[in-house]
Amino acid sequence: MNWDLFVQLTMNGLTLGSVYALVALGFSMVYGILKLLNFAHGDVVMVGAFIGWGILSWLGGPTSPNIAVWALITVMIIGAMIACGFLGMAIERFAYRPLRNAPRIAPLISALGVSFFIQNSVLLLYGADFRTYDTFEMVDPGLALEWGVLRVWIIRLVVMGSAVAMMGGLMVIVARTRLGKAMRATSFDREAAAMMGIDVDRVIAATFFIGSALAGAAGVLVGLVFGQINHFMGFNYGLKGFTAAVVGGIGSLPGAMLGGLVIGLGESYTAGYISTTFKDLIVFSGLIVFMLIRPSGILGKASLKKV
Repeated sequence: MNWDLFVQLTMNGLTLGSVYALVALGFSMVYGILKLLNFAHGDVVMVGAFIGWGILSWLGGPTSPNIAVWALITVMIIGAMIACGFLGMAIERFAYRPLRNAPRIAPLISALGVSFFIQNSVLLLYGADFRTYDTFEMVDPGLALEWGVLRVWIIRLVVMGSAVAMMGGLMVIVARTRLGKAMRATSFDREAAAMMGIDVDRVIAATFFIGSALAGAAGVLVGLVFGQINHFMGFNYGLKGFTAAVVGGIGSLPGAMLGGLVIGLGESYTAGYISTTFKDLIVFSGLIVFMLIRPSGILGKASLKKV
């Protein structure tokens, strides 16, 4: 067995899986509280990528930034998180809240409409041309960990470290803070939470803010790793993030993180050992088989049905 190739594919899969996990967390948070599949979430990832690119261009570009590279990356991530967080709150307020008590198909159609609206708005503003982060000019290509023929770019470690830190911070918020307790209460029984004095609208808005902020960060991380972004990228990352959430157990935050890593590793190993041309076909075929065997996901629980 070629262990150098295996380790390289594992690093690639963990990097990609970390991004998918951040996207999946937003899906799981919203579904856990509203039982809503926010199909506009992938386009928030795309908006985050473009915001990061705008900040990069404003601060001098990748070849001659006005501030230190690591400070620049930090500003890009934080700026994208804040902007996308408020975008998520606006989506919830104007597209989902009026339909909260409507039949379930109505907010689903609204989510698809929001997705097309965001996608085409970015197309009109920026055009269809690809934008580039030029990552390997931002970070010295010599900064890499080497092991035999294996070479791991330091930017991939930055991406994984950032993703792990944000996921850990989210787990602390949900488990340790008053907002997290309110989120869990609202997820369990929204009406009972409201009767106990919890401001349900505020909790839901905060949930959208946090989930969308993670999506914005994921968009910047995608640009840092893969270099190029475009207005249509949200569809792919939204689909992969949703799949990761379902595989891990939708509504479960640990499940979303695990599902993202499973999808990322599966995609990387498939591309390296079988085919890059049919990697999506092979990965999703395997996922269909998995869901037939365990439809509730890896860490999900089968829903109780009343009789």
